[in-house]
Amino acid sequence: MEPLIIILAKPRGFCAGVERAIEIVEKALSIYGPPIYVRHEIVHNKWVVEDLRAKGVIFVDEVSEIPDGAITVFSAHGISEKVESSARLRDLPIIDATCPLVTKVHHEAQRYEAEGRDIVLIGHAGHPEVEGTTGRVKGKVYLIATSADVTALEVDNPDKLAYVTQTTLSVDDTRTVIEALKARFPSIKGPDLRDICYATQNRQNAVRDLAKTVDMILVIGSHNSSNSNRLRDLGEEMGVPSHLVDDERSIQPQWLEGIESVGVTAGASAPELLVDKVIARLQALRPSEVKTLDGITENTRFKLPPEVTDKPFMLKKRAS
Repeated sequence: MEPLIIILAKPRGFCAGVERAIEIVEKALSIYGPPIYVRHEIVHNKWVVEDLRAKGVIFVDEVSEIPDGAITVFSAHGISEKVESSARLRDLPIIDATCPLVTKVHHEAQRYEAEGRDIVLIGHAGHPEVEGTTGRVKGKVYLIATSADVTALEVDNPDKLAYVTQTTLSVDDTRTVIEALKARFPSIKGPDLRDICYATQNRQNAVRDLAKTVDMILVIGSHNSSNSNRLRDLGEEMGVPSHLVDDERSIQPQWLEGIESVGVTAGASAPELLVDKVIARLQALRPSEVKTLDGITENTRFKLPPEVTDKPFMLKKRAS
């Protein structure tokens, strides 16, 4: 039997926003000790969440579940103004791990609102990032996901609209929705595709390259991870059987029947450790040769907040 060719996408796995969020929680644990409370999953990855939970992180759905005085971290997806206000009213010691690129979308939406425009938000209903962005705007927000939604959209004033997007969407799908918005509402303002995270775009481009060279694609990521789902969908759209797997245990041996090459990538919230585990599983199933696709090297790094770089600052706030 010929060896299975395993081709790794580049880039893959953690983006700068995810690395920053996880580092914030781990530094908070080191400085202040457990328990640390995080509203919602810090990032959408089952393995990361369970690893942090084992270290003393308690994940909650609502701020009301957090005890008085407990260190409180907001997840990378961002939160609404109402959630932030409720935490500050209780004087909880807050560390905000919102990805700076998500914060940029919040500021864009608020700037357009200040111009008297209603906001059209391109995103997925129920996603924490969408809820956070919607909750940063005091006026009307219209949530859409597809070009069909644009056709059905009813607005108060078609001449006073602006759009922003969820950062983890498919570049191609979002381009189509934006074109439909501009065709129906010629005076609409927006950032084109600039809201979509650079890491999301890079990983989607890497999957496109993978799809040209492999018989099957494995995307490592949790099923509630928007960007991971988009990677799997993109592989399928390019005609390559693609599977979203939490880890190596999700791989079905029958997937490899008749397969000579498999591409492996990971969503922006999946750690490289899981890539190593998937490779080991594939090698256990078939003799394999591992290669890495040429691609972009990402060097972006976001600054950490003072609450985890200036210990006296946070200790003083906690004591007050």
